Amino acid sequence: MADKIFRVNMSDLSTKVEAVPEAWMGHGGRGLTSTIVAAEVPPTCHPLGKNNKLVFAPGLLSGTPAANSGRLSCGAKSPLTGTIKEANAGGTSAQMLAKLGVKALIIEGKPADDSKWYNLHINADGVTIKEETEVIGMGNFATVQTLNNRLGAKVGVITIGPAGEMRMASANISINDPDSHMRSNGRGGLGAVMGSKKIKFISVEPTDQKVAIADAEAFRTANRTFTKALADNPISKALGQYGTNVLVNIINEAGGLPTKNFTQGQFEGHEAISGETMYDTIVARGGKPKHGCHPGCVIQCSQIYADVKGEYKTSGFEYETIWALGADCCIDNLDYVAEADNLMDDIGVDSIEIPVAFGVAMEAGVLKFGDGAELCRILKEEVAKGTALGRIIGNGAGAVGRAY
Repeated sequence: MADKIFRVNMSDLSTKVEAVPEAWMGHGGRGLTSTIVAAEVPPTCHPLGKNNKLVFAPGLLSGTPAANSGRLSCGAKSPLTGTIKEANAGGTSAQMLAKLGVKALIIEGKPADDSKWYNLHINADGVTIKEETEVIGMGNFATVQTLNNRLGAKVGVITIGPAGEMRMASANISINDPDSHMRSNGRGGLGAVMGSKKIKFISVEPTDQKVAIADAEAFRTANRTFTKALADNPISKALGQYGTNVLVNIINEAGGLPTKNFTQGQFEGHEAISGETMYDTIVARGGKPKHGCHPGCVIQCSQIYADVKGEYKTSGFEYETIWALGADCCIDNLDYVAEADNLMDDIGVDSIEIPVAFGVAMEAGVLKFGDGAELCRILKEEVAKGTALGRIIGNGAGAVGRAY
């Protein structure tokens, strides 16, 4: 059982291990992170100030053999909305934290010295804080590769990219999956909160510990029933073949596909960005149309998308990313969408908020609707480097609207 709260105070660089309050024992994942934020974060505090707290929690069944139990929730007061924000993603860290007995990790305070960066390392005994210099300024892919070399290939990594370091309001918190691809705790700017606390990454030590199950046989029986129901469901089967992008043609037909900065409900180029076209392209190029974002996922709605040379480009095309980059920005080319998705994964920005910000920028005349090449250039040369334009876009759709 996950029966420990790990608490980190970045103001004095202290850590402690606490018992889980009785009122929290029945919660996990998003229910627990939001409960803790509601209980401990003053509603009027600045999201990037010392009084905000960043909370991580695995699900109630994380660490067990239960199907689809590998998602990690994080929560805080959002820099984008000013409200409680929860975001969750797959990867390896949720199951590892649960096996270490961690019910939640609570990070509070912020260092007085804004010039130093830190990393946190988690094992069964608690959290170790160390100053970090090597990976500061690196994108997420280079950060994970560096940490695999430093700490071993099986280490869990929870990290922010350059956007989080610059405290952009659209910054993600990213988690490595079993193939060292990035899974994003997106929307709400929680990467900026982690950056405000001067934490570049959190590493989670691999463990052979197991989560104790009171009645193992009953659990196996229930899990088999649940897994079969998931696998046999027609929606799960469609998601396994076409991903969540199966929705593009369906929603376009219904007139509800956000197009041209939300001014229209149908996109003329919908077929070119549809789940069916995505599937055919992936198969033709030797990618993987089915891919699990964490161990034990039976739906496998993620994919591995390859470029025209058959080389890895991105993993985890979501319907939201594709309507936002595709229909909303009028880009009818999946390769531009994949390139932009790859860049956003590396920079550590949300792949809904940022494309919608680009849609607003297109309507403002900053770039033309449909210009995938210029969108990718701005991501690479402006957002990643924190130029004036990059910071306007990196702070999300509202910031672009206010600026223009």
